[in-house]
Amino acid sequence: MRIGIFLVAAQFPGREPGRVLADAVELVVAAEAAGFDDAWIAEHHFMSYGVCPSATTFAAVAAGRTSRIGLGTAVSVLSTWHPVALAEQAAMLHHLSGGRFTLGVGRGGPWVDLEVFGTGLVRFERGFGELLQVLVRALSGERVSADGEFFGFREVPMVPAATMRPVVACTSEATLALAARLGLPMLLGMHVDDREKAAAVAAYERVRADAAAGGEDGVAGPGMAGHVAAAVGYVADSTRQAVRELAEAMPRWLEPGLAGYLRVDGRPRPPRDVGAYVDFLTRVHPVGSAAHCAETIVATAEATGLRHLILLVEGAGDHRRTLENIRRLGAEVLPEVRAHERW
Repeated sequence: MRIGIFLVAAQFPGREPGRVLADAVELVVAAEAAGFDDAWIAEHHFMSYGVCPSATTFAAVAAGRTSRIGLGTAVSVLSTWHPVALAEQAAMLHHLSGGRFTLGVGRGGPWVDLEVFGTGLVRFERGFGELLQVLVRALSGERVSADGEFFGFREVPMVPAATMRPVVACTSEATLALAARLGLPMLLGMHVDDREKAAAVAAYERVRADAAAGGEDGVAGPGMAGHVAAAVGYVADSTRQAVRELAEAMPRWLEPGLAGYLRVDGRPRPPRDVGAYVDFLTRVHPVGSAAHCAETIVATAEATGLRHLILLVEGAGDHRRTLENIRRLGAEVLPEVRAHERW
């Protein structure tokens, strides 16, 4: 298995965004020392839920502070990027990091970002497939061109060129089917449990098989390996203690943070029961004693077939406690998971 950390650069009350970002880089350095395989950062705009507006910039800084750990975006919001510009950023990071960078992209939501960046609601609603295909072409060869509804330009060289395969956040059937047809790995979120993750993997394989049987170009055989799943990861001396600490801390971040999602059309965002959501996260993810965390990770792998898990480690809202969480996960949980793989 590959096990990484997942950072959103969460701004808990009383914390200054610049300090949050600096601390997040330190968490990547700590994760490398603790033996994690990779570190992934989320991109958000105009909100306290996550204060990193450029996951690629963060990855560049983290690459300069580390030497071994993989780095990824989870995700760069493709709906607010030009796909070729994002491909250029990814190619630079690929070369400058020595091949340690993975680009994760997602559709995002109908948020005010679309208005601010001028990409618009129409492109968000029906342009993601075109966006993703242009991005894939830009990362699969030396040259790229486009002739579609939203992008049309002559063939140009990619400088620098890099052959990369982006990971796609899949939260809808349409996006899952698109990723499957393109043979791109999925990124599955924290909001779904093992049963739903397993169903997504099975649906992906069905789409691949059906498309291949139907003779679709570029689709042959089962999907490529490499799916990634996000989960909360938090270790304490007992499971009761770990659950209690997150139940006390996470709502202080999530309640104001989730309120920062402003729809571009002005409609209110449906409310979420934050307490119930935190209860769900602590029940289904590796939150607890070291033994419980290791058992939960192994159970997820066995139930879903997924072999790459990234753990949200910032739930306590305290930087020193998060550093301790990373160290303990690395020292007490990762060895148990890897020992199980050898059985």
